[in-house]
Amino acid sequence: MLIWLKAFLLIGASISFALGISLPLMRFESFYVFSTDASLIEVVVSLWDGGDGALAVLVALVSVVFPLAKILLVAAEEIAGSQPARPDALARLLPALSKWSMMDVLLVAIVIFATKTSGLAEAFTQPGLWFYAGSSLAVAALSALGRRGGIQKT
Repeated sequence: MLIWLKAFLLIGASISFALGISLPLMRFESFYVFSTDASLIEVVVSLWDGGDGALAVLVALVSVVFPLAKILLVAAEEIAGSQPARPDALARLLPALSKWSMMDVLLVAIVIFATKTSGLAEAFTQPGLWFYAGSSLAVAALSALGRRGGIQKT
């Protein structure tokens, strides 16, 4: 039963991640006439096109590359679950990536809060934010189940 739960979480995390970076994260409305939607990919491309290459690379690393690497590392860890664990660079990398898991969700929440309190515009969460958060939570749950499963095997 545990293997099916892990498979469900891994597939769900992967699909949610893809939807989370491609669907709009938030919508801004100003004066009830103008509205703007932005996905994570559009934000990175917009930053790059706007001449903020360093910021675009930083956002892409933290928002896309690190979470994708974490999903792949957790999947690899689950596939190699029966093999004895060895302390290598990959085993040390997963906890470091885990620290960045929900940072983007927190930043979007802060932007929405700041926009709503400024009075100049209204901000609304969009499905991309929820899928992105769901992906982070699914990977965290999968990682916790992996540790728990490893403890039970010994």
